[in-house]
Amino acid sequence: MKKNVIVFGLISGLIITGMMVYSVNLCYHSEDFKGNDIAGYAAMIVAFSFIFVGIRNYRNKYLNGIISFGKAFKTGLYITLVASTIYVLVWLVYYYGFIPDFMDKYTDYVLRNAESDGANPTELAKKTEEMAKFKDLYKNPVMVVLITYSEVFPLGLVISLISALLLKRKAHSVNVDSVTV
Repeated sequence: MKKNVIVFGLISGLIITGMMVYSVNLCYHSEDFKGNDIAGYAAMIVAFSFIFVGIRNYRNKYLNGIISFGKAFKTGLYITLVASTIYVLVWLVYYYGFIPDFMDKYTDYVLRNAESDGANPTELAKKTEEMAKFKDLYKNPVMVVLITYSEVFPLGLVISLISALLLKRKAHSVNVDSVTV
């Protein structure tokens, strides 16, 4: 299982990481953080589709076409962990090494956007306080890791669950009473 998890976790992780770096780079340099959420989630679904492929590959190549729900889910969970960890590690390097002022630019964008959307002074003050708290969270690397995991891990978990349900397969039982020797 280990080789299977690593291979499909790496493939999945590289896809979501590539999309993340590409889209953050576009947003950061244009200072327009209005990302395309649909494209982002579509990229994650494509990347996490390798969970399904990885579980099926493990079932068919190593388990003679038989896998329990638990083993299938565990395989998917491990693939999700590998992919999500790659995503988090790349984000940490990218954020701290190349765009350390990301939160400043993002906060400015959110506040400008709220103001242009007609937020009244009370709403703007509330949004400013909210963004200040978020920036404070981002000062702690542990929080950065947790926030970044929360961006991708839940979707991988759902896809692991669905894949395990679809791919579980029991061995056909043989009725010993009807077999003659």
